[in-house]
Amino acid sequence: MIAASIPDYRELARKRLPRFLFEYIDGGSYAEVTLRRNIADLENIALRQRVLRDMSQLDLSTELFGQRQALPVALAPIGLAGMNARRGECQAVRAAETAGIPFTLSTVSACSMAEVARSASRPFWFQLYMIRDRGFVRELLQEAVELKCSTLVFTVDMPVPGSRYRDYHSGLAGAPGLQGAVRRALQGAMKPDWAWDVGVMGRPHALGNVARKLQGKTGIEDFFAWMRENFDNSISWKDLDFIRSEWNGPLVIKGLLDPEDAREAAAIGADGIVVSNHGGRQLDGVLSTAQALPPIAEAVGDQLTVLADGGVRSGLDVLRMLALGAKGVLLGRAWAFALAARGQAGVEHMLRLIDAEMRVAMTLTGVTSIAEIDRSILAQR
Repeated sequence: MIAASIPDYRELARKRLPRFLFEYIDGGSYAEVTLRRNIADLENIALRQRVLRDMSQLDLSTELFGQRQALPVALAPIGLAGMNARRGECQAVRAAETAGIPFTLSTVSACSMAEVARSASRPFWFQLYMIRDRGFVRELLQEAVELKCSTLVFTVDMPVPGSRYRDYHSGLAGAPGLQGAVRRALQGAMKPDWAWDVGVMGRPHALGNVARKLQGKTGIEDFFAWMRENFDNSISWKDLDFIRSEWNGPLVIKGLLDPEDAREAAAIGADGIVVSNHGGRQLDGVLSTAQALPPIAEAVGDQLTVLADGGVRSGLDVLRMLALGAKGVLLGRAWAFALAARGQAGVEHMLRLIDAEMRVAMTLTGVTSIAEIDRSILAQR
């Protein structure tokens, strides 16, 4: 199959991955209402076509947190992404560097910060969850500083993991011990390309950043049970003082949907926020990102950098997010699908698709630079 779009990469990933991994990437929480809204609400935003405006010179570059980048996108943090291809996060960071954009490493990645740093030639972003053991959180932040991570993305919408039915059905959640291991092994055996590339040659299979706290376990044997036991549901705004005491670089708070929370983030001195519902994977039934973004951008867009994620499946969707008020867009499932399908080459190609689709969309909406994109390129229905 020739991949001509992000949905094509989704289908290729579905064919290649064991069920428990594909469902983990593809699924959302509960009835997946918000997951569907994220995609549908973006698709329903009509662009305003303009013509005969001399679009011979386009500039897709932008600046985020003091760094110039080739596209107004970044690779979002994805848990377990390294299980989709051999040492997957290392492949993804190289693809991001080739495209000239940031890569964000998840706390619960398969590859550790140190391993990814050895694969990278430039600083990358690190995403942090608040774990109950504050001493361990301090260790993670110190490591991020030592490895020269450039931006900290602090995710706040996951004090507890949402209930994701697909993960229970597939055996990633609620299947501890031998029973779950056998289910996942059988699923892997049915995908021989993945089984060899990742299952055999991609070892060790563990949560690289937290492996030292797992006492010999991998963290994958019941991924969500580990998160429920270790993620801190007592987290509050005062914990940002602790984060700031350990981190002096740009701080981005991820997982906001309400303007009041965005104002809180601005008040404590965050450098940026990510308007996000965790890809529809946490509280089902909340606003889509496309619905939540405009009032947040209006409330705090002049005080900090507003980013967004959720439902982006094309360069046209990137343009829509920018028109709604975002200064940059985080790509999540898009790169996970591409990585699963074709590794680093797949992620590089997916980003070239985003670039090409944005160029068409910008040309036919009459904007020559990212700075020109605003709500004026949206059609009034």
